[in-house]
Amino acid sequence: MIVLGIETSCDETAAAVIRCDEGGVGEILSDVVLSQIEVHRPFGGIVPEVAARAHLEFADHVVKQAMEQAGLNFDQLDAVAATGGPGLIGGVIVGVMTAKAIAAAHSIPFVAVNHLEGHALTARLTNQVGFPYLLLLVSGGHSQLLIVRGVGDYTRLGTTIDDAVGEAFDKSAKLLGLGYPGGPPIEAAAKNGDATRFSLPRPLRGKPGCHFSFSGLKAAVKRTIDALPPGELQAQDVNDMAASFQTAVADVIGDRTRRAIQEFRDQCPHGTALVVAGGVAANTALRTKLEFVTKIEQMRLIAPPPHLCTDNGAMIAWTGIEHLKLGHTDSLNFAPRPRWPLDPNAPKAAGAGVKA
Repeated sequence: MIVLGIETSCDETAAAVIRCDEGGVGEILSDVVLSQIEVHRPFGGIVPEVAARAHLEFADHVVKQAMEQAGLNFDQLDAVAATGGPGLIGGVIVGVMTAKAIAAAHSIPFVAVNHLEGHALTARLTNQVGFPYLLLLVSGGHSQLLIVRGVGDYTRLGTTIDDAVGEAFDKSAKLLGLGYPGGPPIEAAAKNGDATRFSLPRPLRGKPGCHFSFSGLKAAVKRTIDALPPGELQAQDVNDMAASFQTAVADVIGDRTRRAIQEFRDQCPHGTALVVAGGVAANTALRTKLEFVTKIEQMRLIAPPPHLCTDNGAMIAWTGIEHLKLGHTDSLNFAPRPRWPLDPNAPKAAGAGVKA
């Protein structure tokens, strides 16, 4: 089974081709990612209209490059999959329409993939992990803990009640003058910093449940910076704050994840794996904390390679294969979705103006 996957939900235009053998093992035949970071960097964040125009300009080129790298023609594909949501709707529309055109022109099935499910199932491509498992999904737009029971079958244990962790990284990096995106420069600066210099809060640590909160931590970073002596931040100030912030984030995520492991065991006593996915999963301090937590809890930690944690076409192609094997395809009338929760029955998290 061979599937082309197209990803355009945010600021990467990506396409990949995956082949799955009869034993269910996937092979990445091509994986092309065109980043828009330099386009958005002057704005300090992603501008949806700019992102959509860039996807429109480059989607065909990226798909062509992925097919050429795979050494295949479109008529050799079993299906084409594309992110159908959630995401910036302009970009999602570009990817969906590109995939629909390919499906119609070559008479092959079309599969609309939930972007979050792409992250959720990547570990089955890279590590062949079996169901059920616990998923920690941490990115610029999402911070969630979910039980993955099967393809399309998710139970959310926790989510953020305000900011996603990746957003907190980006905004804290901006306060420190480290630019956009915030994750890599904060991690780099933290290597030369003293994580004990600044006392920062650990929101919700030790509290019941598995929800996250990062807005208070981000606000504490600003207050602490504002309280420093007047003048430009010194290099060591930046390094120490980066280290203090990163350690606080890791502490919070470690605490929330440990509570989720306990709930996971209650519901799935035979589950043994924690999978971490999403762009923030590439952070080495976070991975170190999760290694500590899973060792204590006697769980396996599975983390895909960093380049497959950020947005990519391979995860979309693989998820398309997972659905195709179950006979799931979508009509060409499928409508792109700006919102598409993995667990539509999960109650809204209390906080950020939302009543429990």
